[in-house]
Amino acid sequence: MLKKSKNIKICIVGLGYVGLPLAVEFSKKYPTIGLDKDNNRINELKNGYDKTLEIKSSELKSLNNIRFTSNYHDTKNCNIYIITVPTPVDKKNKPNLLPLKEASEIVGQLINKDDIVIYESTVYPGATEEYCVPIIEKCSNLKYNHDFFCGYSPERINPGDKKHSLKTIIKVTSGSNEITADFINALYSSIITAGTYKAKSIAVAEAAKVIENTQRDVNIALINELSIIFTKLGLNTSDILETAGTKWNFLPFSPGLVGGHCIGVDPYYLTYKAREIGYNPEIILAGRKINNKMGEIISENIRNKLIENGVNIIGARIAIMGFAFKENCPDIRNTKVINIFDNLKQQGANVFLTDPWSNKDQVKKEYNITLNNVNDLNNLDVIILSVSHNEYKDLGIDYWKSIMKNKAIFFDVKSIYRKGFFKNTKISYMSL
Repeated sequence: MLKKSKNIKICIVGLGYVGLPLAVEFSKKYPTIGLDKDNNRINELKNGYDKTLEIKSSELKSLNNIRFTSNYHDTKNCNIYIITVPTPVDKKNKPNLLPLKEASEIVGQLINKDDIVIYESTVYPGATEEYCVPIIEKCSNLKYNHDFFCGYSPERINPGDKKHSLKTIIKVTSGSNEITADFINALYSSIITAGTYKAKSIAVAEAAKVIENTQRDVNIALINELSIIFTKLGLNTSDILETAGTKWNFLPFSPGLVGGHCIGVDPYYLTYKAREIGYNPEIILAGRKINNKMGEIISENIRNKLIENGVNIIGARIAIMGFAFKENCPDIRNTKVINIFDNLKQQGANVFLTDPWSNKDQVKKEYNITLNNVNDLNNLDVIILSVSHNEYKDLGIDYWKSIMKNKAIFFDVKSIYRKGFFKNTKISYMSL
C-alpha cells in the first residue's frame, strides 16, 4: 500500500452533492477520475455545469487534473477508490443498500493488490466491514487487510452552505488497520484545511456519523412537539424560544419540516441496526414520528384557520413558496413540502407551488408537479412560506399584499417574519 503513496491516483465513485466537491478538491493535488453511471451528469460536468450548484462553472472549467466518465473501465489505473453513493431508505424506512452494493461490485472488479477503498456514504455501524467488504472480496478474489484495505470517512457536506464547505469542516477518518488509518488520515489532511480526526476504528466512525444527524433529528422533534403545544395554547413559539435562549446552555433549535438526505434518513439506519441486535429504540423513532407528521399538522392548522375565517378549503387558492428540502439549495430529495401539497390537494384546495431554486423538469419528473412562477400568483387565500430562500426574504409587504385577498392567511413555516410584519393589514399571520 505505502509503495503507491507517491503515485496516488484517485477515483471518486458517485458525483452528487458529496462526490463532486471531493473530486474537485482531490484533483488539485492528485490525478483524479470522477465516475458516475449517469451519462447526462457526466456530460454536464464536462461542459462545466453542476446541477447541484455546489461547484461554480468557472471552477469546473479550470480543472485540468480530473476526468469525468461513466465507463468504469477508465478507472483501472487508480489505486484509491472513494465511494460516495447515496444511501436512502425504502418506503418502509429500511436501509436501501442497492447503490452501495452496486458500487462495491464495480470497485471489486477494478481494484488491484494493495489498493485502498474508502467509503463516505452514511451507513449503520458495521456496514463497511460486514456488508461491503465481502462483496469486494468476492468480486476481486482479493483478501481483506492482506491484499486490499479499507477506510471510512463520513461525509459532512451541507448542501447550499457556502460557509461550511468540504475544506472547512473537520474530517473524520478511519482505516482497517493502523497503517491504513494513518495513510487515509494523511490523504484527507492534504486537502482539508480544518484538519482531520482519526477515529479508533471504522465502526466508531460509522457510528459517529449516524448519530450526528440523529441527535439533530431528536432535538428538532422536541421543538416541533413544543410548537404543537404552544399553538394550541395560543402562544408564539418563536417568542418562547427567544426568551428561553437567554440561558447560556439552551440549545438553539427551531421547529420546521425535516427532510433531505441526512436528518430525515440517517436515524433509520441506526434503528435498523439496533433492531437487528435485539433492541427496539424508542426516543429516536418517536422523534421520527413527530417530524414526519409536521406537514399534516401545518395543513390542519391552515384548514382550521380557513374555517375560522369563513372560507371553504374546497376551491381555496393556496400558494406554497418553496419545494426544496432546505433554503438556497435545489435539492428536492425527501422534501417534506410534498406532504403539505398532497394533504391540501386531497382536501380540495387549488394549490400552486413555486421554487426559484428547484429544477422544474426534475420536480415534474419525480413528483408530477408543475412549478408556478411567482409573478403568476394572485387572489390567494393562503400563502405558505415553506422554505426560507433568500429570494422570498427579499419580498416586501407590498408584494405579499398584492397577491393575497384582503382577509387571507400567511403561514410562515420557518418564522422568517414576525406577526408585527403584517400589523397594518387584515392578513392572519401563523407560524409553527
